[in-house]
Amino acid sequence: MTKTKHFTKAAILSLGLAISGSAFAATTLHVGTWLPPTNPQNAVVWPTWAKWVEEATEGRVKVEIESDLGHPKTMFTLVEDGVVDAGFSYHGYVPGRFQLPQIVELPGLGVGAEAASVALWRVYNEYFMDTGEFEGLTLLGMFTHGPGYIHSIEPITSFDQIKGKKIRIGGGVQTELGKRMDVTAVSAPAPKVYEMMQQGVIDGAFLPMGEQKTLRLKEVAPNVTMLPGGMYLGSFSMFISPYFLEKLDPKDREAIMNVSGEKLSALAGRAWDGIDDAGLKAAQEAGVNIIRVKEGDKMAQDFQKLIQGMDEQWIQSVSDRAPKARQALKELRTIAREYESEHQE
Repeated sequence: MTKTKHFTKAAILSLGLAISGSAFAATTLHVGTWLPPTNPQNAVVWPTWAKWVEEATEGRVKVEIESDLGHPKTMFTLVEDGVVDAGFSYHGYVPGRFQLPQIVELPGLGVGAEAASVALWRVYNEYFMDTGEFEGLTLLGMFTHGPGYIHSIEPITSFDQIKGKKIRIGGGVQTELGKRMDVTAVSAPAPKVYEMMQQGVIDGAFLPMGEQKTLRLKEVAPNVTMLPGGMYLGSFSMFISPYFLEKLDPKDREAIMNVSGEKLSALAGRAWDGIDDAGLKAAQEAGVNIIRVKEGDKMAQDFQKLIQGMDEQWIQSVSDRAPKARQALKELRTIAREYESEHQE
């Protein structure tokens, strides 16, 4: 009798521990990435979001970041197919699918990445979320890198000097800019630029200033031409598998989304602004020739002529899926500039 009681108590205790252990076993959320560890997305954004997720779910969801997953254009498919649970990518790497985020890439916005990212998130949610561009994915956030400039082997002080040169283009609005500048466009992901410039495959690249540090362009691109406000912005999205979310307890699903959205978009933009500052400093310390084109300079005036009609061209290109595109563009610029003004130190 005593042995039976003892066995029963032991069995119950063992069963209880097993149930307790399974109840508190963490679910792992695998995030895929492709940029180098020094990039702000991998050094700051994903680790910070991972901490937010783990805190918000009280440790029930753990985030693991998996690097070097190949070409960034495959990230959308990798998440859709369940190879990883979440990821991010640059919209311009998938021509034709993501036309609406180009609203924030158009020249003339004149703000940094944080303000642009917040404005993009708000406007995309209000005007474009039901267009199906992200079918099969759930958006976590949207952001931009900082203003794009010309990084080159030879100095560029006029658009005549860039005609015919082999320039790496990242897609999106950059493609149209390259056509209007009459360059020989070379399509390639950003991490390939160092090698391509080192080997003389390209003469230059359109990229933000931060890449002077993160991609070590200061070693291969001794000249940077900075037009006022930059030539364009580049847009990205962060996304998660809806099937992964469905497997979670509703409270954990809600917790993850509560630490995403505008909060995550602002974090990403802020991080990319920060690396631009660090990139400029690194370039200056390395002796890179920074060509600062001023308002009123001929090159700045020529750029304004070069971009004429780009707003209208984009509006017309998306009119079939976004009849309020003109209104959305106006609102995005208002939000971005007001945000920038309110958050300037």
